[in-house]
Order: sequence, then C-alpha cells, then structure tokens
Amino acid sequence: MKRNLLRLFGLLIITSLVITGFSTRNRVDLSQYRMDEIELCYDVPNELDVTDFNSTIVPSYTLFLGKTYVGFKEALGFKESRGDYETINQFGYLGKYQFGKGTLQMIGIKNAETFLGDTYLQEKAFDAYAARNKWILRRDIKRYRGRYIGGVKVTESGILAAAHLAGAGNVKKFLRSGGEVGFADANGTSIRYYLKKFSGYDTSHIVANKKAKAI
Repeated sequence: MKRNLLRLFGLLIITSLVITGFSTRNRVDLSQYRMDEIELCYDVPNELDVTDFNSTIVPSYTLFLGKTYVGFKEALGFKESRGDYETINQFGYLGKYQFGKGTLQMIGIKNAETFLGDTYLQEKAFDAYAARNKWILRRDIKRYRGRYIGGVKVTESGILAAAHLAGAGNVKKFLRSGGEVGFADANGTSIRYYLKKFSGYDTSHIVANKKAKAI
C-alpha cells in the first residue's frame, strides 16, 4: 500500500514539473500589434503586366563571327559606313558598303532610293560585286595568294576587299608591280591597308562570275 502511494506521489510530482516547464513565465502583450480600421490592399499583377515586364529583359550574349564570310562582310561594312544601310557620304556613295551609282547599274540596280531602303538588296549587291571581282582577279588570286607584297601577306579576302575599295583594275596594278603602283581613295585609304585589314577571311564559297547581278 505504501509502495503504491509513493508511486502515485512521484507521478504527481513529475506531472507538475512537466506542466510548469511548458508554461510561459513572460506573457507577450499582442494588443500593440492590432491594426484596427486599417485597410490592407494587395496589388496582384495580371498576365499583361507580367508579359510586359518579361519583354524588357534583353538576353546577354555575344555573336562571334570570326573569319567567316559573314564576318568578312560585317567587318567591311563597318569600315565603309559603320554598318549604316541608309547612309550617303559626301561623295555620293550609298549604303552599308558604299556603292557608287555606276557600280550599282553594272550589277542591275537602277534605282538608288530603292537600293537604300532595301537591306536584303544591299547584301545581294555585295555578293554580286564580290563574285565579279573574283572572276576578274581569279588569275591574280592564284598567282599572288600567300606571297608578301609591300610587307603584307596577300590573301583572297584581302584582294576582294581591296577590289571593293579601289576596283579590280587598280588591285591588278598593285599586285603586278610588287606594290609600287598604289592607290588611295578620297579618304586616304590605300589598297595595302585593305589587303592587311581584311586578310584571312573565308571567301572560298564565292563563285567567280563575270556577269553576276544583284537582281
């Protein structure tokens, strides 16, 4: 009997300790956090708001063209006009690649205004003119490619760039004279400079064509 009483007494003590252990000695006064008479407004964006926000995010990447044909065109276009399709310089040369009106007529383009407003046509004009120059200079490309003339290594892309600047005839004179017969345009840009600056691009897929046309 005494043993049972002792067990009961011990159980009561343990129970009281557990209860008092979970009790909160310091009560928190929550009345200060009441927000009576305050309206809480939540502005939830709709689908259009989210779409407009996402459309302003511009992906960050760099397009590397290297020594490809597209890289060749873009580098030459930037040198000629900073890539501006609509520009006309003080000498009347037109567009991204600064074509003269006589050259445009030769490759089938008769309307300068149409040419300036048509970026695709300007790219076609460049391709056609490069094909013509490659045909005119085909023997010189074969003969002088890999040689050094005037301290510059001659490459096919350099020859085609120089022909765009000075015309195929002047490039022939430069190469066949060993660099003695030079040429510079109205801005002072020389054949030698273009041979060096545009050296080593892949222009191998340009098909030489004596009568190439843009349209």
